[in-house]
Formats: sequence, C-alpha cells, structure tokens
Amino acid sequence: MKLLYVHDYRERFGVEPICAMPSEHGMTIAPSTYYQWLAAPVRRAELEEAYLVNEIVDLYRKNWCVYGVRKMWHAATRAGMGVGRDQVGRLMRIAGIQGVRRGVHRTTTTTREPGAPRHPDLVQRGWRTPNRPDAIWVADFTYLWTACGFCYECRSSPTCTPGAFWDGRRR
Repeated sequence: MKLLYVHDYRERFGVEPICAMPSEHGMTIAPSTYYQWLAAPVRRAELEEAYLVNEIVDLYRKNWCVYGVRKMWHAATRAGMGVGRDQVGRLMRIAGIQGVRRGVHRTTTTTREPGAPRHPDLVQRGWRTPNRPDAIWVADFTYLWTACGFCYECRSSPTCTPGAFWDGRRR
C-alpha cells in the first residue's frame, strides 16, 4: 500500500523525498525497498492469485455460470483447490463473476421526465360510471419476465364489460 503511494506520486515529488517524509513520524521506508519492489516483475502471491482466479473461472464455466460463492466454494473443495469461502468470494469479485439471482429483477424500461407534459385525464377518474358499453377502454403496457429476459405485453379491455372490475361481491 505504501509502495503504491510512492509509485503514484514519484513523478511529482521524487522517490527519496516521499520515503523521507514518513520517517519523521516514526515509519521508515527505504528508497531501495521501493526500487526492489519495482524491479520484481510479478510477486509470487500475485501469481498464485492469478492462477486461482483462472481455476475459479474455469470451475464457474463448467457449472453453467450459475454458482454463487457458497456453491463455488463447495465445488472448489470437491476439485481439491483448498481455498476458503471468503477467498472464493474475493477471487470471484476479482474475476467479475457472480451467481445467478433468481426472483430479483431490476429492469427499468423508461425513465420519467419531470418537465414532460402529461396526458389529460379524459374520464376524470370515473371508471365505475360508464353510461354505455364500449364507452371507455383501458390499456396497460407492461413487461413479463421469461426464462431468457422479458417481453412486452399490451392489454386493452372495456370498462363496462361484466367482470372488468371486481367489486368484492361473489356472483
């Protein structure tokens, strides 16, 4: 973490002044530590983590890309990887993968424009008082969830039809 800070600001301040500043507060970082860190191509822990991420992604794909952290942890244990549940979660976050969430749908089809003009209320909310059949029709435009996403549905019905509204009484 400290070496990343040195690396980010080395062009602006220089390595030696940045390393000298924490020593005033009792924390020492030698400039040679930074240069040794910079010369090392890839750290052993980073390399092992990259291999583990690849194994997790392969395991994820073998299981139809649906397993979450808990099931991936069990699958990794069965595969003999020897990683903990929290580590599997961290590796999945690094890889950008997640399990399927069933029943949670967050689809926004439209966004409301506050300044847009609204359609006039032509029936003045008099839904239960049509005076003749087919006088007022109600339309609904919505979407339905399917196995592969969602599809749009449009329905229309007259308000004067028997059974169009349920008034709470059994007929």
